[in-house]
Amino acid sequence: MRRTHTRTVRIGTFLSATRLRRVTVAITDKIYLKNHRQIVSQLETSIPKGAFKGATMDVLYSGEGLTKLDDATRDRLLDFAEDFLDPENPDDLYTGYPERQFIQYLLELRAQGLGPDAIVDVMSDEYLLYAYPGDVLSFLDNSVRTLEAAETLAGVDGNERMERKLRRAREALSG
Repeated sequence: MRRTHTRTVRIGTFLSATRLRRVTVAITDKIYLKNHRQIVSQLETSIPKGAFKGATMDVLYSGEGLTKLDDATRDRLLDFAEDFLDPENPDDLYTGYPERQFIQYLLELRAQGLGPDAIVDVMSDEYLLYAYPGDVLSFLDNSVRTLEAAETLAGVDGNERMERKLRRAREALSG
């Protein structure tokens, strides 16, 4: 399995659960399968273009029919399924687990210094996924603002340890 990034920074853990769910819906609804027409043609079935749509996740999770895909496409889609659609408990597949994992991935790419265009390039190379850089930029901006608000609240609450953690996470995202 190919990897061009490392998962070392844990920024997503600092987002509040409520805010994370709202951000999750917004960005993961804007993540698409690259070469969708080619994939659908090779699979000989219709699936939505959105990578986190139920029918798309069903096909990728089950692996059904993926043998019809060319090797490069199949390998990247299997990497996506393994990295984001493989919870310890299979019932978690439709509880937001894949979306939370993907958000963590995006935040970690940003913490490594990648901008929106580079993030789109990396997820395209690794998983055959596509998003518009402007959508990624909006997601990152919202994430920074959420961290700023949480940092302020931690300061008001007198929780200096959490305030420092949130500041480091915000600074990592701010670049």
